[in-house]
This record gives sequence, C-alpha cells and structure tokens, in this order.
Amino acid sequence: MAALIVPLSMPAFSAEAETSLPVLQRLDQNKDSALSRDEVRAARAQLFARLDSNGDGAIDEDETERFRDAIMDHAIAMQAFLGVQMRRFDTSGDGNVSAAEFQARTPLFDLADRDGDGKLSDAEFLVIRGILFNR
Repeated sequence: MAALIVPLSMPAFSAEAETSLPVLQRLDQNKDSALSRDEVRAARAQLFARLDSNGDGAIDEDETERFRDAIMDHAIAMQAFLGVQMRRFDTSGDGNVSAAEFQARTPLFDLADRDGDGKLSDAEFLVIRGILFNR
C-alpha cells in the first residue's frame, strides 16, 4: 500500500519529468506520464486482490498476518544483504567502512563496463539502468 502513497506524495513527479520512478511507470497504464484516479483505483484493486488470497472479498486477520510475515521475510533478507555488502566494502577488515572504501567499490559500474575501458557507453549505461530500474 505504501507503494501507492509514497510516490504520489513526491513533488518531483510531473509529466515533464525525463525519468520517473519505475512504480509510477507500472501504474501509468495508458503511458501518458500521468496517473489518473482510475489508474490508482485499478492498482488498488489489484493490490486488494493479492491481499485477499482466499478471494472472499475481504482481507481477514489470517491474510493480514501472511502479509506481515512476507514483509518481515523481505526485511530479514534485506538486512542480510546489507550486512554482506558492508563486509565487502570493508576491505581493511576493521569493522568500519571508510569513505575511501565506500567510494572504491563500483560493482554496478564494473558489471556494466563490458569492454573494460573504464567508461560507460550509451549501450553500457542502459545495462546499469536496466538493473537499477527493471527496464
């Protein structure tokens, strides 16, 4: 539900924006770079259908608990991921990530720089953009 509230409150969203958040692009069914009330209602209907897993037209306590569990599972996975990433950044092994260590790692850049020339061409940049924004 927060995915429908937070992005809509962001003042930077406008039809003129060159880029928008991927969630907004998914909600914009007619691809006019704006969200209509009907598009938001359609997204909310889809969310309700996902939450109402038994299809009885109501979200009951068991369904709410399953949703909470899914959120917690995701949060635990993200905590583990963050811990692993911070250990990778901490190349000195002192338990802290210095500014130099943080800036030295560029895993997405390295992944996108397919020819290894230390620069991202337009095509290579599209790779990193796709990874970050699921495009």
